[in-house]
Amino acid sequence: MHRPSIPLSLYIHLPWCIRKCPYCDFNSHEFQGALPESDYVEALLRDLEMELPQTDGRPIETIFIGGGTPSLFSAKAIDDLLEGVRHRVCLAKNAEVTLEANPGACESVRFEGYLKAGVNRLSIGIQSFQDRLLNGLGRIHDQKSALAAVKIARDAGFSELNIDLMFGLQGQTTEMALLDIETAIHLDPTHLSFYQLTLEPNTFFFKYPPSLPNEDVIFTIQTQCQERLEANGYQQYEVSAYAREGSRCRHNLNYWEFGDYIGIGAGAHGKITDLETLKIQRSSRIKHPGHYLKALKEGRTAKTIQVLEPRDVPFEFLMNGLRLRSGCSLETLRERTGASVDLLQPSLEKLIDDELIERSGTQIRCSSRGYNFLDTILQRLLPS
Repeated sequence: MHRPSIPLSLYIHLPWCIRKCPYCDFNSHEFQGALPESDYVEALLRDLEMELPQTDGRPIETIFIGGGTPSLFSAKAIDDLLEGVRHRVCLAKNAEVTLEANPGACESVRFEGYLKAGVNRLSIGIQSFQDRLLNGLGRIHDQKSALAAVKIARDAGFSELNIDLMFGLQGQTTEMALLDIETAIHLDPTHLSFYQLTLEPNTFFFKYPPSLPNEDVIFTIQTQCQERLEANGYQQYEVSAYAREGSRCRHNLNYWEFGDYIGIGAGAHGKITDLETLKIQRSSRIKHPGHYLKALKEGRTAKTIQVLEPRDVPFEFLMNGLRLRSGCSLETLRERTGASVDLLQPSLEKLIDDELIERSGTQIRCSSRGYNFLDTILQRLLPS
């Protein structure tokens, strides 16, 4: 049987932050006192070692260090971590290595140390450049520190830089959203993540919802900001991702193109394909950092495993692939999973008839109109 070539990435979760934001549903924990950096790095590397037998010796194409607030970790800790990874896996020569940072946890010496450690892409969670909006989001930084964080990153030597911005915020007008976009464009990052605030379960905002702009305002913000970004050389290639030429986030592209990824750290998720059987195994780590550390220290696995049911594979593939402007290849689905869209074919044909999806050979994608109704499209594709 032909063994497919499926790219492999590594996601590393550092779960601590200074303060939990009221909209955040990620596995993040406010820290008290000193971070257990060395113990946690040791646990991460032990976790990675346990995972390697499943990966067929494939090289790691990208690394993403997310959180939490990874920039709370010292440059030495990140250096020890990445050095430990390099000793245990084959890291692709041109591997993309991203680290998330927040303006409330930025130091020039630390950023310089991250670059020397092997981090070559920085993602800064700014969310807004306006103090009133930042206060409403519960962020610990202000406009001044947001601008300073970008300067520190540039001065440290980072050429690949992403800025996270949110829209649809409490009290936000179209003019305010455009001001944020203009400020970001002026800073000239290579990549922008621009996504709508949503009220996620198990968050403070879900329990106590703020008053957010209505759908008409949201749509206007979205379309006008997108036009401004594209006029300034930022091409939208995914629902919330805009990049200069050659600066798309390869790590996130691997998710959306249904590649494989190891997930280590408290609360991390992973997806690994058995290249012989094409069975897909999803994993999730223990969420609580203390319990995660204890399990690894005792030599126990910190993960639970779920084998993806074959009937669910086509939907999951499309759920990811249709987020991309370019869409996804049904031939890639067959090669990487052995599955086909036969079960979804009637729904797919109806969506094509309704001009929400376009098809060219084995490539399918959302139409320009359909891209605004992605959630509706996915609901209609859900297997009964």
